[in-house]
Amino acid sequence: MLADERREAILRAVERQGSITVKALAEEMGVSAVTLRQDVRELAGQGLLNRVHGGARALASGAPAPVEAPAPGPAPTGEKYAVGLVVPPGGYYYAEVIRGVQNAARARGVRVVLAVSGESLSENQEQVRQLVAGGIDSLLLMLHPGLRPLDEAEQWLSTLEVPAVLVERRAGIRAGRLEQVASDHAYGAALAVRHLAGLGHDKVALVARIESPNTALLSVGHADAVKAMGLTPGPEFLISTTGDAAPADARFEEVVRAVESGEVRAALVHNDIDAIALVGILRARGTRVPEDLALVTYDDEVAELSDVPLTAVAPPKQAVGAWALDLAVRRLSDPATPLAEILLRPELRVRASCGANRRARTDA
Repeated sequence: MLADERREAILRAVERQGSITVKALAEEMGVSAVTLRQDVRELAGQGLLNRVHGGARALASGAPAPVEAPAPGPAPTGEKYAVGLVVPPGGYYYAEVIRGVQNAARARGVRVVLAVSGESLSENQEQVRQLVAGGIDSLLLMLHPGLRPLDEAEQWLSTLEVPAVLVERRAGIRAGRLEQVASDHAYGAALAVRHLAGLGHDKVALVARIESPNTALLSVGHADAVKAMGLTPGPEFLISTTGDAAPADARFEEVVRAVESGEVRAALVHNDIDAIALVGILRARGTRVPEDLALVTYDDEVAELSDVPLTAVAPPKQAVGAWALDLAVRRLSDPATPLAEILLRPELRVRASCGANRRARTDA
């Protein structure tokens, strides 16, 4: 069925019934709900019908708005698109990305509907099902870092009914037409290694959380920078902060011993909270930062609040959110737009913990 034929059929159905749901009419016409939503948007833009969550109604109709499922609240007047944003529970990292989405959506006249998912694939699937049933046009997915199995998750992502953007996560080719926006964490780790090497350190350790989805990328960036610069490979310390994890002193014991023995004089630590905890443990045992350990943290949410302000690699979290929203709007406005996978580079913010200021005074 051609686009003009579909749109004429929509207008006839709206005129006949007063209101329609996209889901029901799509099934009746034998077309996809995604295609029909685009048609409804076009017709609403031409002033031929009123677009509502889940469908459309006639301009002069007093009929109640159709719903395919409980809609997530009333749509504001003048809304162009409604975008669903799925995020994991907790964590200040996500708040910054959400803020970036929210600011970009406000500037573009887009409504964002937030859903919080759990760790399991079924919980993510249910949240997405509810959002799509409620009439959203596109999805922004910041999936739980513990989501397993990945093969099944990617297969599910390839079957989504509406355009989707994966946010601060990376997926393989099995994810189909999924678009992606993320921080280039490997580049960020390399940025820290290069900075510490420039301060005279020929070996840089990596301290990172096992649970973080970014740890594998940080490890790759760390190793690549060490190899490219001809440095001595530094140790990697993987720590756990969930479940039956030991108290902080015990978690960092191996790291502390390496610093006290002189094996480690420079380190990249992921994240700020762990870096601040490590600085406190070292200080309690008479070891100083940056004199005995030059430290760069990966995060920069609270790094500046440490007793010794921490030099930090800062992922562009708000920019990631803004780019994700922008990709969603581009796809909805022009479905023929080439698929995009965007990596945004973090930046280094130099403070006291790496010893750069002390080095500058010495060189002077």
